Amino acid sequence: MTLAFPKFRLLDLSVALANNPHTDPPGLGPEIEYANHKQGLPEMLRMFPGLKAEDLPDGEAWGVERLRVTAHNGTHIDAPWHYASTQDRGRPAMTIDELPLEWCFKPGVKLDFRNLPDGYVATARDVADELGRVGHALKPLDIVVVNTAAGAKYGLPGYVDSGCGIGREATLYLLERGVRVVGTDAWSWDAPFSFTRKRFAESGDPRIIWEGHKAGRDIGYGQMEKLTNLDKLPGHGFWISCFPYKIDNGSAGFIRAVAFLEQ
Repeated sequence: MTLAFPKFRLLDLSVALANNPHTDPPGLGPEIEYANHKQGLPEMLRMFPGLKAEDLPDGEAWGVERLRVTAHNGTHIDAPWHYASTQDRGRPAMTIDELPLEWCFKPGVKLDFRNLPDGYVATARDVADELGRVGHALKPLDIVVVNTAAGAKYGLPGYVDSGCGIGREATLYLLERGVRVVGTDAWSWDAPFSFTRKRFAESGDPRIIWEGHKAGRDIGYGQMEKLTNLDKLPGHGFWISCFPYKIDNGSAGFIRAVAFLEQ
């Protein structure tokens, strides 16, 4: 049997993992140690007693990388376990290996919040107004991604402190309508910590800390961070694939997020 698939144009929504000091706060970034084909030679020779370098084409072994990372470096999706030990008002929170695959390949919707200032906390009204502007009514399991001002600054100084955040009420607005996966091109779904620290120092209100994430205590959801190319997406009419790497009991998983746009 031959399966016929519609013709799609693929758009990569994932950043490359790299030794870049501006992608994460100090001390939280990835560290990649590269070994080229000559540097990998001693390891290969140890594995095959009697083998000599001159026995190999061009005297080369393998090129490899050693990584020191968290599952939250690069483009990734958070599991409800990242936000709290419970979800759905008391159920044990899902880890990344438990995130339903059915959530991770669905129609996409883009909210364009590039005009909102850095540190702004988007509200339910902001979300509703933007959905009205693009002419889309949310459906259960739509994947909603947010294009912020941070998207254009990835890998540059100031990225971590750029872009708006999505507040608790805005997050719940999406979740209450059946959305279970969201994403942003900023470092965090919430407003940059530098802005939240200042507001907390002024108000003393702990409810503003990680408020969008903590909405997962009420309704569990998956959350993509460090997306890219969201400016190239329409408001709707495309699909997103974001299957996570399966880490046992993990709080997040790396993804190669891809948008499928009809040609």
